[in-house]
Formats: sequence, structure tokens, C-alpha cells
Amino acid sequence: MIMSIRPKLTLLVLLLVTMAQSGQTREFDNVREFLLPWPGRTTSSSPSPAMHDTSSVANHCSFPNGSTHELTFNSRQNGKVFWITGQNYDHVARVDLDGHATFFDMGKGSGPHGIEFDHQGRLWVSLEFSGLVVRVSDRGTIEQTIDVQIYAKGAAAPINTHPHGLGIGADGKTIWFTGKKTNTVGKINPDGSVEHFELPTVGAVPIYIAAGPDGNMWCTELVGNMIARITPKGEVTEFKIPTYNSRPIAIIPGPDGKSMWFSEEAGNKVARIDMEGKITEFRVPLSQSNIILAGLAFDHEGNLWTQSYVDIHNPLPEGPDHIVRLGKAINDSPAGDLSRIPINYYEVPTRSTVMHRIVEGPDGNMWFTELGADKLGKVTIGKEK
Repeated sequence: MIMSIRPKLTLLVLLLVTMAQSGQTREFDNVREFLLPWPGRTTSSSPSPAMHDTSSVANHCSFPNGSTHELTFNSRQNGKVFWITGQNYDHVARVDLDGHATFFDMGKGSGPHGIEFDHQGRLWVSLEFSGLVVRVSDRGTIEQTIDVQIYAKGAAAPINTHPHGLGIGADGKTIWFTGKKTNTVGKINPDGSVEHFELPTVGAVPIYIAAGPDGNMWCTELVGNMIARITPKGEVTEFKIPTYNSRPIAIIPGPDGKSMWFSEEAGNKVARIDMEGKITEFRVPLSQSNIILAGLAFDHEGNLWTQSYVDIHNPLPEGPDHIVRLGKAINDSPAGDLSRIPINYYEVPTRSTVMHRIVEGPDGNMWFTELGADKLGKVTIGKEK
């Protein structure tokens, strides 16, 4: 028995020594989790797939034992509640800062995923499985429905684009979405009309989309291994990511007003891309070899946060999942150089979380979703507001 655990202890000691030498620290008591009891949720304990499964687009992010996806809040109106999508449960949830949740039915087979507030404070949700984008009131009722399927000439039926990620245009009122099934990005104009723009790379699987400081939209291509820039008129330019098969996930604007940042699920890197398309990558030090990354976000001080968790397709060795903070010096650091950047690891109590999204909340703390565990998590990073 002693011999069987000694290698694990040795590895742990080596890891802690390495982290201490590189300026990395771990936090154990800063994380709190809230279980979201979605209507229709089962309590099966079998593991869920970890990485985005692209073998069946219709079942993308369709996990049998967890389905807590995107989260947002109305930052322009100092909102005190989160709105979260539960894709397989066909509901969205309104969750207060104490973890109390209220659930709203979006319709059977709707598959809500993307969720964002526009600059007027209106909440938009993409119903991926039904090919719709809807506007939802603060009471959880659907007030406007927009069909974002493609009606091809001569086709017997409309093609569901599977609207996945949502982003608000620089004008604050144009709604953009990724057409995961149709290899497109689309936009909903303020008058309600819909336009679709094809990506040059076939089978790119566009995932997330966000407005950049240049007034264009920026999109991650999960399988295409590209970052796409889309002008308001729909002109698309793609930029190849240096790391092969990096599987980019989330993309957000940088605090310098000159860049976008994205996470690489399989590349285990975070990266920035300037407005001309130059990409600078940074490998996130892993707590163990079978870790992959999920979302990322900046806090108000400019620190960069990301999610790292054990790949359930490669579950051994077992180990904890973490929220990782990389110090603000990363914003102007040379490619790959983490030597002057403090790195903190916040261990999440739950295992097999399949983390998905992270944002700085209205209380100044970092909030995140655990897709596989159906939980909302919080990392307390200072005195709460």
C-alpha cells in the first residue's frame, strides 16, 4: 500500500516545488458552489464528456448528466442577478448572488445556449435546437422570436443553423450569432432582418463571437483552428492559430482596447490577437497532464482568469479542477513569457466539473459555470461590494 501511493506523493511534492519556484500559488478556501436543480435534471453520477463533441453537431454540448452552459448579467444596469442557460433542460435560470434560482421554460426541444444583454438592457437567448433567437423579459417570458434558419432556394425545408454563441455588435443593438451546423456567422439587424455569412474554412465549427475594439466581430473556429474577423458588412478574414488543433473556445476583448483574447481547449494556452491578426500565445502551467481549458475573462484590474479541468475522455490520473488567475502583466508580456506573471490556482471542490464559462460578477468576484456538475461557482477575490 505504501509503495502504491508513493509515486503520487512524489509527483505532488514535485508539483508543489515547481509551482513555488515559478511564483505560482494555490488557494483552497476561496471557492463556493451552488447546485442548480434544473427541472428534469437527473442525479446520475456517471461522468459526462469533457471536450466539445463535434461528431454530431445536433448533440454538440449535449451531455446526459449536466447541461449548465452560458451565464451573463446586465452590467450596464448594475444587474444583481445572473441569467444562465440549461441547454438539455430547455430552461433558462435567473440566479441571485446567494445562489437562489428561478427557472423559466423556453419550450420543449429548444436547447437554449447563448445568452447576452444588449446595450438597451434587453436579454437575448439562442435556442440552438429550434433555430431561433429570442428576446426574454425579466419575468422569463419570450417577448420576441426571430427565426435564424437558412431558407435555401429549392430546399424542401429550412436549414437549422444551430445558433450557438451570441454576441452584441459594437452598435449595441445588432445581435450576432455563430451558425455551428452551417459554418456561418449571422446577424440580426435592428429591424429584425437576418443575414448569414459563410466562413471560408469548410467545417470550421464556429463557437463564440464577440465585438472587438475595432468595431468588427471576432469568432473562434473550434475545428478550423482559426480566429475569424467579421466586418459589420459581413466580410470575413481568418487568422490561423500557430498551435495545431488548439480548439479555440471563448473570445473576449482585452483591457488595452487593442486586442482580443481567446482560450485554447486542447492547446492548453491563452492567446491574444491584435487587430491586424497577429497572435501571441501563452501556455498555462497545468496542475497535471490531462488538463484542458474552457472559458476566460478579465477582472477589473486586468488580471486574466481561465478554467482548467480534467479531461473526462482522459480521466487518469484523477485530480482536482481549478480556476486559474494570471496576473495583469500578461497583457503586454512577450510571447510565451510568464516569468514575471504571478499565477494563482483556485481549487474547485467538485470533481469532473466540465467547466464552461467565467465572468467577473457585479460583486467584483469571479463567477463560473460547471456544465457537467450543474453548478454555479464563485471565487472570492477580495472584499465583496
